[in-house]
Amino acid sequence: MYRPDHRLQWSDLPTWVRVDIEETLGTSVVEALGQRGGYSPSLAARCRLADGGRVFIKAVSAAQNPDSPAMMRRESEIASCLPPRAPAPTLLHTIDDGEWIALVFEDIEGTLPATPWDPHDLQRVIDATRRLGDLVPRCRLRTVAQQYGAMFTGWRTLAQEDPNDINDPWCRAHVDELAATEGRWEQMTVGDGLIHGDVRSDNVILTPDGRVVFVDWTSTCTGAGWFEVLAMLPSVQLEGGGEPESVLEQGGLGHLAPTVQTPLVAALAGYFAERGRLPDPPGLPTLRPFQRAQGEVAIAWLRRLWDRR
Repeated sequence: MYRPDHRLQWSDLPTWVRVDIEETLGTSVVEALGQRGGYSPSLAARCRLADGGRVFIKAVSAAQNPDSPAMMRRESEIASCLPPRAPAPTLLHTIDDGEWIALVFEDIEGTLPATPWDPHDLQRVIDATRRLGDLVPRCRLRTVAQQYGAMFTGWRTLAQEDPNDINDPWCRAHVDELAATEGRWEQMTVGDGLIHGDVRSDNVILTPDGRVVFVDWTSTCTGAGWFEVLAMLPSVQLEGGGEPESVLEQGGLGHLAPTVQTPLVAALAGYFAERGRLPDPPGLPTLRPFQRAQGEVAIAWLRRLWDRR
């Protein structure tokens, strides 16, 4: 069994938390398989129950990471806002004692996409991601600007500091222009489409019947439907899916002009460049290296767009 060292396992939960979950379920957990992927320290386990049922359980407290409980509470709230046709697991129970929070979802039969990405699987995921924009939430969600506005300020933050702290020479020479460019991403991405907010290979389940199901709906918002596809491309390239330009062409978004793409790509690159230099957050030892790697991809993409504007 794969055991991600940074994640809680079922046996790590305090006894009273396990008892609360099992009392809510009305049966006991007889097997809990921790899942790979992701950067949260929370429990993420596919569970077999004594009554023959199966569920997926997530659980965390502030002791693992101070921000994780609030994110999981938001995930619970978002679940109630998703439209009935949303490709998401059904939330069955929320257990919250103020210290520990646990979410119990239906267990979705399927697998994570293979990496390096299979081109057919990648196309399935891109198509499913774009179809989210046709769905209407059942209640008001944050706009993409409200969700990411405070985060996508990387170049503006770095521009106010010593330029010598910026590792990439091209970015160091253009930091003021980059700061001005990233500030335009919000006006470029206005829209009413449903956005998952964090599509990566570890947040996707491919089912045997051909569906694509998204998990971890913690950053869900509304905006331009193409926002999601662009935002996922640095991780796609890192996982062998190809450079952003080729994936956009394959996914039917090759028509997006460089002038449209550049502000968002600048915002993504600035976010990764600024966050990647920070210390590891508590309980998330793999996050910063992944952000730095995505930053390198995003900066290279940004430089190509910069030359084509």
